[in-house]
Amino acid sequence: MSLRLRPLRLAVLCCAVAMLGGPALAQQPQEKPAAKPATQKPAAKTAAQPLKDPVVAKVNGKSVHLSELEIAQQSLPQQYRNMPLQAVFPALLDRVVDSKLVVQEGKKKKLTDDPDFKKRMAFVEEQVLQDFWIQREIALQVTLEALRKRYDERLKSMPAEEEVRARHILVATEDEAKALIAEIKKGAAFDKLAKEKSTDKASGAEGGDLGWFKKSDMVKEFADAAFALKKGDMTDEPVKTQFGYHVIKIEDRRKAPPPAFEEMVEQLREEMAREIVTAKLDLLRAGAKIEKFNMDGSKPEPAAVAPAAPATPASPPAKAPAATK
Repeated sequence: MSLRLRPLRLAVLCCAVAMLGGPALAQQPQEKPAAKPATQKPAAKTAAQPLKDPVVAKVNGKSVHLSELEIAQQSLPQQYRNMPLQAVFPALLDRVVDSKLVVQEGKKKKLTDDPDFKKRMAFVEEQVLQDFWIQREIALQVTLEALRKRYDERLKSMPAEEEVRARHILVATEDEAKALIAEIKKGAAFDKLAKEKSTDKASGAEGGDLGWFKKSDMVKEFADAAFALKKGDMTDEPVKTQFGYHVIKIEDRRKAPPPAFEEMVEQLREEMAREIVTAKLDLLRAGAKIEKFNMDGSKPEPAAVAPAAPATPASPPAKAPAATK
């Protein structure tokens, strides 16, 4: 999917410019126009037509078109590439104007004839062509349909993982935790004690609620204790971790829902792009004649083949000792 501005947005901008003369016309009295001579031809329509690629600047008489800014935007960091062009237009236009000034000066000094320039230019051209080829190959195969198919296949290979929803109260000492367990067993509200006593202020403010989590999301001691409990159960003894002593209560259990397509689409896109490029390169290598040389241009010495170890003759079978008379 292209992120470039299309003619629709440009048309809106150009129409806005064309309407600048509107207020002056609106101030004229709304009188019926006088009849024109029959021989006079009707005036040609002069409504401004939006340009598909307007000139947005001139540098020493050389035109800069909007399409050049669209291309320049693609060289910006990702967060700016995804923004509407008009959001970065003033700063980007200045950048392109500066670039044009430097280019004009370089041409004036005939730097394009410099051998080093030509080498670098050839390298840049190859880099651009390489990037263009890769993006084209990816765009042809990494379609929305292909991504959704990969997503469906991935879900089949992802076993449903169990999750629990738990509350906890964290305190500094084992005695404090035991006292809290005793209070709760006598009828004290778990969430009320969590708000009052828990040193984990974030979950404490929510009555100790930790939300849904998988076993791998928590430190081992906490996870082992939590997943050993049934729905509605609470730990009978404090659970010690590196953070202190926990009292844990399980609110609910479930099989974790699979991740949504939107959550995985970028990861899937990267996987498919990597696979496609790797497969294409393997195919190109298989059909090419490739020779490699040393840094000085000389041919590498053929790898020495280790001589085969001499075959050791099999030992003759031991003779039976001669019978003694």
